[in-house]
Amino acid sequence: MTKARLLRLSVVLVSIFMILLIIVYWDNVGTAHFYLHTSFSRPHSPGAIPGITAGEDWEALPDVDEFLAKLLSSSLKQNSSISRKTEQLLVQGSSKPVVSNLEENVRGYDWSTHNARNSLDQEKLQIERQRTLREFCANSSFAFPTKDRSFDDIPNYELNHLIVDDRHGIIYCYVPKVACTNWKRVMIVLSESLLDQGVPYRNPLDIPREHVHNTSTHLTFNKFWRRYGKFSRHLMKIKLKKYTKFLFVRDPFVRLISAFRSKFELENEEFYRRFAIPMLKLYSNHTNLPTSVSEAFGAGLKVSFSDFIQYLLDPRTEKMAPFNEHWRQVYRLCHPCQIDYDFIGKLETLDEDAAYLLQLLKVDRLLRFPPSYRNRTASSWEDDWFAKIPLAWRQQLYKLYEADFVLFGYPKPENLLKD
Repeated sequence: MTKARLLRLSVVLVSIFMILLIIVYWDNVGTAHFYLHTSFSRPHSPGAIPGITAGEDWEALPDVDEFLAKLLSSSLKQNSSISRKTEQLLVQGSSKPVVSNLEENVRGYDWSTHNARNSLDQEKLQIERQRTLREFCANSSFAFPTKDRSFDDIPNYELNHLIVDDRHGIIYCYVPKVACTNWKRVMIVLSESLLDQGVPYRNPLDIPREHVHNTSTHLTFNKFWRRYGKFSRHLMKIKLKKYTKFLFVRDPFVRLISAFRSKFELENEEFYRRFAIPMLKLYSNHTNLPTSVSEAFGAGLKVSFSDFIQYLLDPRTEKMAPFNEHWRQVYRLCHPCQIDYDFIGKLETLDEDAAYLLQLLKVDRLLRFPPSYRNRTASSWEDDWFAKIPLAWRQQLYKLYEADFVLFGYPKPENLLKD
């Protein structure tokens, strides 16, 4: 009986060990076939980012996490040497990106230099932004949906905005309409997750937009379950503890205006069929609408900003499906009260924040953030856009996005919320 138990125990231990070996092997070899370089390379020291303690021991991790971390660290030397060679190759690339995409030409990038804040001011700014976020996350009198749940309570499908770069130890939570296209490009260059004729992209602006937003291009947290099974949450926690985590945010109302302009003022077949047709039927009493967006625009049938606001406030909207990512609240996309972000950037200070972040990540010699374009939706437009929106709707809309205003330090738009 004792021998039989020992045999069964041996089989179980060998099976577990083989599973872990397969995980390590898959990270180092298997994913190369998909151009997803997800080896567990040691993250570069993030420097003086507030909230990061370089070289911190992993003693606080559970036993399983610690065991996985030690096992996976066996491949670090090989990966770091590969990373160094790649960085030397990237440094040889052009220092000035070449604008090759028609859309980027139309948008008119601003190539002028910008006077960045000095490092001390930037560090103080980050400390203040993180302090504001942590204070309101800890404030029991300030409540919003999902605030009090733990990281383990977040459904896997809600982690699809967390992009991982294992080569440099970076996690980026992307927020649509907050420069996410170019930050995704940066993550592709750093992680080498996409190749051009067998060679990793060196210049972010060389990457076509259709590849940038292809979900197969990026390694995101929601993909961990398929690859690591029951070990996925443990691995996520290891990465969240050791990697540099950042996001970029924007004034919530200005982000809504930008989303409306992008998805409903320009011809977009997908958004016309999924969103514009229902809005026109529900809020503008249109029937027998054209099946294509070009026909609709030709007939002068467009969603108004008022239609869009009604759609956001309509309680039926989210009963049918969650908000689309382009107007979903940041706290629902990035879970800032469950994930302790090391860097909080803002679109309003994009150029300075981006330059400082790349410097802190020690990748500023490899690339630079693509310059901002001049026709960006401005906060000064709010009064004009909301002028025809009833006061009661504006007040309801603020309550809907209040958490994003408060958590990220945006002032309450009193001028829009009073007569």
